[in-house]
Amino acid sequence: MNCQGTLHVPLPPTEAIHLFTAEGERAWVPGWAPTYAGATVFTTDHHAHTIWITTDETATTRRYARVTPGVQAGTVTVRCEPDGEHTRAYVAYDLAALGPDADLEGFAARYDEMLAEWERLIADACAASR
Repeated sequence: MNCQGTLHVPLPPTEAIHLFTAEGERAWVPGWAPTYAGATVFTTDHHAHTIWITTDETATTRRYARVTPGVQAGTVTVRCEPDGEHTRAYVAYDLAALGPDADLEGFAARYDEMLAEWERLIADACAASR
């Protein structure tokens, strides 16, 4: 299952990408609390125990491999591009089911709504930090 979409971030791309890192998401994701297992490996228990590995990063992109044992595995890619003085963030999830609880169809059905919620949460976090 592959889902792709975009959201607006009210920061330039080289600042916006930080919001899509393990530490950066603390600013806008309620309950986000990564635990580090190494420089490029972290875990979260946000919705379910998930293992994340940073597989690629540049000044404006991040790519993660992620596994929720027994549920799903795949990659998440974020690419930030200029949109005037701000950023258009392209977010892609490519996931495979590892068990009956994966609910990939439900994830895909809610994907656009999820990105809209991210955009709102990020805008609120950026406004609060000014």
